[in-house]
Amino acid sequence: MSRYFAVPVFALTAIVACGRSDRDRTTSSGASTPVVSGSTISDSAEPGRPEAAPISYERAESTYSAGRYAEAGQLFTAYTQKNPENPWGYYMLGLAAWKSGDRDQALSAFDRSIELDPNHRKSLYNSSRVLLEVGKAQQALERIETALSQEPASSEGLRLLGRARYELGQVDQAIGAYHRALTIDDRDVWSMNNLGLIYIQQGRPTEALSPLARAVQLRSKAPVFQNNLGVALERSGYPEAAARAYEAALKADSTYGKASVALSRVTAGGEQSETQPIDLEQLAAQFESEIAGWQGTTPADSTGALSQSAIDSTTSSIEAKSDTLEDCEHEE
Repeated sequence: MSRYFAVPVFALTAIVACGRSDRDRTTSSGASTPVVSGSTISDSAEPGRPEAAPISYERAESTYSAGRYAEAGQLFTAYTQKNPENPWGYYMLGLAAWKSGDRDQALSAFDRSIELDPNHRKSLYNSSRVLLEVGKAQQALERIETALSQEPASSEGLRLLGRARYELGQVDQAIGAYHRALTIDDRDVWSMNNLGLIYIQQGRPTEALSPLARAVQLRSKAPVFQNNLGVALERSGYPEAAARAYEAALKADSTYGKASVALSRVTAGGEQSETQPIDLEQLAAQFESEIAGWQGTTPADSTGALSQSAIDSTTSSIEAKSDTLEDCEHEE
């Protein structure tokens, strides 16, 4: 899966690893009321051989959590064949297929989950992520709006709304969606990152500094956040600070090619001086204050008009990365 978030490239969220198992949720609207699941089946054994180990939701989910996605897909396929009315089985099959690189099968499984439960928010959200990944932003938007109609105060849903709106060229609406997501969850680092990315791509890198500084403050070892902060600093005229951000990205991930190229670019020819130092801690605090100021305001009132400046030659250094698999950090 690409590092991109689909800005014009990509983003995703939480899946299943950190809390209660999805099988313990109801089959309506993704609610959290436990339900009884007695669905345990067995692999068909050949005549004369002992019966194979049972295939249960727990076994398939454990395989998924261990990162064996292709195997998990096979297990969830068998599970759904025996439990065709359980939307969570198809949801997990969709995740396993997606992580295995089979977007078509993923969408098919998510669609079946939604057919069984039209308000299945996780399937709506994650299918929208796949649709964004394959360039079908309008279809993604429809699913995101359906999920948000069930849960309007979802920072995850609003973050996805921001991605879809931006993909469709609705820049102000995208920024407004990220603002709303952050008023609900002021530690939503992916909304901060994606908001900063919009400002960078719209030719306003200085406005990207405060949300990216806050994202890095909250998640200093995330190479994508450090890299994007480096891009914003570089374009804002702070080459020394940019170099430090790129170095931090490489410290977190030594294979991070974009940061390596960018670091070579800003350090070519020796150290470059800055007219004055930049205080990233102050910028992060400033962004916290901005979020507080958005409380109770209409998103449209806080976005302002944005220029349509062309992306310059360092655009390839920007990494929007997906917000997928971040459920341990915010919700899902």
